[in-house]
Amino acid sequence: MTETETNAYDVVVIGAGPVGENVADRTRAAGLSTAIVESELVGGECSYWACMPSKALLRPVIARADALRLPGVREAVQTPLDAPAVLGRRDEFTSHWKDDGQVGWVEGIGADLYRGKGRLAGPRTVEVTGPDGGRRLLTARHAVAVATGSRAALPDLPGLADVNPWTSREATSAKDVPGRLIVVGGGVVAVEMATAWQAFGARVTMLVRGKGLLARMEPFAGELVAEALTEAGADIRTGTSVESVTRENGTVVAVTDAGDRIEADEILFATGRAPRTDDIGLETVGLEPGSWLPVDDSLRVTGHDWLYAVGDVNHRALLTHQGKYQARIAGAAIAARASGVPILESDPWGAHAATADHAAVPQVVFADPEAASVGLSLAEAEQAGHRVRAVDVDLSTVAGASLYGDGYKGRARMVVDLEDEIVRGVTFVGPGVGELIHSATIAVAGQVPLSRLWHAVPSYPTISEAWLRLLEAYRDS
Repeated sequence: MTETETNAYDVVVIGAGPVGENVADRTRAAGLSTAIVESELVGGECSYWACMPSKALLRPVIARADALRLPGVREAVQTPLDAPAVLGRRDEFTSHWKDDGQVGWVEGIGADLYRGKGRLAGPRTVEVTGPDGGRRLLTARHAVAVATGSRAALPDLPGLADVNPWTSREATSAKDVPGRLIVVGGGVVAVEMATAWQAFGARVTMLVRGKGLLARMEPFAGELVAEALTEAGADIRTGTSVESVTRENGTVVAVTDAGDRIEADEILFATGRAPRTDDIGLETVGLEPGSWLPVDDSLRVTGHDWLYAVGDVNHRALLTHQGKYQARIAGAAIAARASGVPILESDPWGAHAATADHAAVPQVVFADPEAASVGLSLAEAEQAGHRVRAVDVDLSTVAGASLYGDGYKGRARMVVDLEDEIVRGVTFVGPGVGELIHSATIAVAGQVPLSRLWHAVPSYPTISEAWLRLLEAYRDS
């Protein structure tokens, strides 16, 4: 390998996480030659440090919580979770942090994989520095797609690096259960990891700067989740900021803005994400290093007809499933433009437009209880200028909820546009509600009129009867 060696492709993808893999899959399916570059593990954040390991940790927690609500079963699960067994299963889900299977998949679709650091080196050019220091230039006839994702954003606290804090990566890959864990933040990562490690035996203290948990959902979602976490033993302190963190003789000491001194074995900062764009050569094409990349609905970077930014890096919806959705859109758009097929910019729901990122983004928080939402909250709909009404239902009144056992607590909200009588947003909170959210996503993305939803009959007795109760509440209010 020499510094001047150059290989030409139709498409070059920087980043081989699930988003980059899907871009490569779609462009290869369209007959375009494609190279994909990865500096870490093929499969990316989701496979090794986010979606898969976190859900592998949480599934036993939620299964046990469900069992404890059921007479005849709760007696069999009174003992604590077997944390080493759960961690071992987590390791299986991550393939023990080896990417052989993912590499085989990339090879199977006919894309060329380059191991190393990929950086833009001018228009349509990517320089790859391999593990051995050798360099190679990849040129793209049609498109370069940046799919480098995001990383945990840490606050600017003096000496924080000396504390060796956990981020989402350490929280999902830790080998042992800490006796005491401080969780800084109140979003999805904070809630899910507090749920998991509390269940494994850690004493969890959550320090939340805002008024409550899950601030981007309807307020009752965070309230019900906080209530359950508190009942499980977590100490949740809202309206609290961390002023300093030190590690003294192995013990983490966090001092809050109220002057409280909290000691723990580990501290997790789940305080937001930052784009992985600080060292990918953006300056060589007139873009700001370290910035989120603005895109149009075909995922093309503003002002660059050959450059695409897909997934977290464009800051539209920092969720793996949305990134994969964007990848399908971007792949179709790249292929269409490469073949000279005109893209109809006026078709908002066409094959080349990522419209759902504006209107119908679903998300599930795998806590106990689960929280799931899609579309706009009531506050967001009102702020957007829609004339709406929200209707709420206590999910414990739905027949299917009773099958989940004693003391079911849950709530559903549907936000209805009064002008068009379509659903703008839906939120569910309660055990088992994660499986309800796709029906809500179809209703929101499809702009299904309420008059039609009346004829979508939910099976009895399932929690899906929540839809009937919501429609009745709207009709009768």
